[in-house]
Amino acid sequence: MSTLSKQTSSIQIERYGLESVPEKLRTTSWYEYAMIQMTVSVNAGNFLVPALAVLEGGLSFVWAVLSTILGATIAFLFVSYLSFPGARRGIPSQYAVRSFVGFKGAQYFASPVRTITSLYWFAVQTIGGTYMVVELIKRAFNFHLPFLPTALVLAAVMAALALVGFDAVKKVTKYFLPLLFAGGVAMFFVYFTTSVEGNSYSSIISMNEKPDLSSFLFFSSLAFVQYVSGVSSSSDMARYAKSTGHAFWGIFSGNTIGFSLTALLGAYTAAVAGTWNPFLITSQQTNSTLLLTLIFASALCSMIMINISNAYTGGYSLLNTFPSLGRVRSALLLGCAAVLLSSFPEFVDQAEKFISFLGAFVIPLSAVIVSDFIVVKKGRFTSEMLQELTEHTNTINRPGFLAICSGLLLYLLLPTTYSPGFLSFIVTSVGYLVFRKVAR
Repeated sequence: MSTLSKQTSSIQIERYGLESVPEKLRTTSWYEYAMIQMTVSVNAGNFLVPALAVLEGGLSFVWAVLSTILGATIAFLFVSYLSFPGARRGIPSQYAVRSFVGFKGAQYFASPVRTITSLYWFAVQTIGGTYMVVELIKRAFNFHLPFLPTALVLAAVMAALALVGFDAVKKVTKYFLPLLFAGGVAMFFVYFTTSVEGNSYSSIISMNEKPDLSSFLFFSSLAFVQYVSGVSSSSDMARYAKSTGHAFWGIFSGNTIGFSLTALLGAYTAAVAGTWNPFLITSQQTNSTLLLTLIFASALCSMIMINISNAYTGGYSLLNTFPSLGRVRSALLLGCAAVLLSSFPEFVDQAEKFISFLGAFVIPLSAVIVSDFIVVKKGRFTSEMLQELTEHTNTINRPGFLAICSGLLLYLLLPTTYSPGFLSFIVTSVGYLVFRKVAR
């Protein structure tokens, strides 16, 4: 495990790996976490599920927003609880996950799943963001940027910022949040003052037809699937928190508020324009240099922030699988892979399929992590548990993996009309507790 070198500048490369962050560095408050999570939430990739609820699910704007906020909020609640190990012990998420699924279970299953999930979302955000950058540059300056080189350059910049670590996240947030807020105001202003393809704000809001329940639950489930994977990464940043309360409320409030704004923009864009990207649509609806500049700046900032987070947490997952790499080398390798995957637009075009497939692994794993920490360990992460991680005495959680396998099969076999994300999570959680009781 690596140690932190002495500071030579205001921003330095973070070198803490799997070891605990010293108490003196745990100074981040709840409102700083809230700002970070709000900044991370409003981004191109996160518009997809609310937009798909309208485009594929046939839900109205209002019901699409309610559906996805419901699923996401439940996920954020679990994500916030799983920040406790990091906030209490100063350790990264994947190291803490060893206590829930066992040393080998975390190293060879949970961490690879999290690494792949982070890589996928990095690619989605980069590709979606690049589409925006190319379009907005063309609109504002009448200059065409080639897609692939632009995507690779942006991906490389974001991977480099993630290499710096948590210090970069905090400092960048202070500059980006005002720009994102201004961009959001600009987009809402454009929507409220113009009609898109003959559809106005009032006509979209007035659509109140009764939703199809199976569609409502499916897209709520899809939002849950997208965000519940955060239970295996929330401690990565929470390890710098002043306390568990600061970590919990900051992460929960920031995620919930940020996603609510995202759902409003994504679902409204789908309802009014039949597509998913509000940055692009609003930029096409205005000729104002000021509004275009604000929209462009917020689009760029949103992509950078979410991908710093994706690469940052993905690097720790890779480190937990290969501890000998050290924090810096694992971040470099993760960054290189992320840049490479960002050259495949298919990840956005087939988003619903990829999210559902990842969910087959993420949901059962997350269910075991949540039920073990909240129910079995009663939300505690003691010094004895930390000692077990160091000694590698807890090799594998057999009842946990039996439940994971059962939940994975259930997820794959259930038709989409049965909301496989929710059902698989519930069945896996209950199954784990039953298997654990039988194994005693």
